[in-house]
Amino acid sequence: MGENESVEAEVLSIGEEGIRRIRLSAESGIDRLGEMPLPPYIHQRLSDPERYQTVYSRQPGSVAAPTAGLHFTPGLLDAMRDKGVETAFVTLHVGLDTFRPVSEDDPTEHAIHTEYYEMPEETAAALTRARAEGRSIIAVGTTSVRTLEQVGRDRAASGQADLFILPGHRFRLVDGMITNFHLPRSSLVMLVSAFAGRERILAAYREAIEERYRFYSFGDAMLIW
Repeated sequence: MGENESVEAEVLSIGEEGIRRIRLSAESGIDRLGEMPLPPYIHQRLSDPERYQTVYSRQPGSVAAPTAGLHFTPGLLDAMRDKGVETAFVTLHVGLDTFRPVSEDDPTEHAIHTEYYEMPEETAAALTRARAEGRSIIAVGTTSVRTLEQVGRDRAASGQADLFILPGHRFRLVDGMITNFHLPRSSLVMLVSAFAGRERILAAYREAIEERYRFYSFGDAMLIW
């Protein structure tokens, strides 16, 4: 794409809250013309877009990184494998609900946005093997938890994840998770509360505030198991 060339966008549909579905005239040059979609609490533009990306990312399409995964480096992954930790991966195109707060007083009235996922056969085999051998399945990131639980519910290797996990949910695949500290009134806080219990999560957040932990995308993480 030349320096003076542009990309045209056709609006296909307009949804609630200003959400638009568009078709681009060309995909080439998007990385050069566009900017990394960052959460609203990151105010400085990243000079290196890979700073907001996990080391194991492979396919473009997500609007955000699974931020718990930002803690992992190639060296850390190698050290985990040396200790016998088996790693397995899914493709997940994280969507709007990573950023969007739940505005409804009754969370069950919140319409969660779908996220496309794919689970490779080798990952499904690794999960089955872990279950058969009595090993724990630890998800990295709340979005990954939602994907695994969607697969556990629907038994579909790919599709649109639309599972809204609230307290009372029966977890089918996930035994634990690594997660960052999230914004209030987010679907992600409700997910971790469903997993560990509301009071335990509130206590963890109180301690995080007292100890001055860093919150959100580039913040600290916790292991819930």
